[in-house]
Amino acid sequence: MMHRWWMFVLVAWAVAAGCGIWLLAEVNQVALAQMFAPPRPGLWFGADDLGRAIGPRVLAGAAISCPVVALVVALSLSVGMIVGVSAAWLGGLWDLIAVRIMDVFLAFPGILLAIALAALLGAGMGNVIFALCTVGWVGFARLARAQVLSLKQREHVQAARVLGTPDFQLLRRHVVPLLMGPLVVEAVFAFGTTIAAEAGMSFLGLGAQAPTPSWGNMLREAAQYLLIAPHMLLGPSIAIVSLVLAIQAGGERLRERSR
Repeated sequence: MMHRWWMFVLVAWAVAAGCGIWLLAEVNQVALAQMFAPPRPGLWFGADDLGRAIGPRVLAGAAISCPVVALVVALSLSVGMIVGVSAAWLGGLWDLIAVRIMDVFLAFPGILLAIALAALLGAGMGNVIFALCTVGWVGFARLARAQVLSLKQREHVQAARVLGTPDFQLLRRHVVPLLMGPLVVEAVFAFGTTIAAEAGMSFLGLGAQAPTPSWGNMLREAAQYLLIAPHMLLGPSIAIVSLVLAIQAGGERLRERSR
């Protein structure tokens, strides 16, 4: 059972994200009487600089961060698959252009490019989503292109082409189903890295703005009071680390099964 710990963590955070939706309207209530209160029974991770309980804010943060990251990964996967499949299948000039565009994006560290783009567009979760999608599709496109270049040489695909099967039908029946396995594994790993990236951008003030309880925003607030209330870091830090580690473990498990 211990080797499946990641499943319990993921289920727990999925439930937390669902429950956190109902807490969004309550977690910003100020209670100055318990400012910087340390962790104690009934106050899981203590209170912040405005006396707000950190535990419920962490749960509410899951309801904000997880859907945002899921949207980023879904959009990146969709765009990357379309670009990669079309480039490998059509070849020629389109393939050359697509590869050169991917090379341009890969010439810069993805997170730095996303931060620069979000800073240029201005703070806000919408701009963070756009920035992360702008750099996130490249990995999916490269993987999809490499897989399709291999799959299109297989005998059953070549036979279908000789028989005059339309390209769209051939892709839908014989290529895309075999392509989805590696892409799903890549998407799982991308979810973990995007969680950290979104938190980092919110920490820099580019994502969710106060009083929105996103994990990165909570870390930024906690950093201001690190010397007098270090407990403020515990909740969001544990949330990010546990979720990312569970996702990475789940991704490794899926990768082993797909081999």
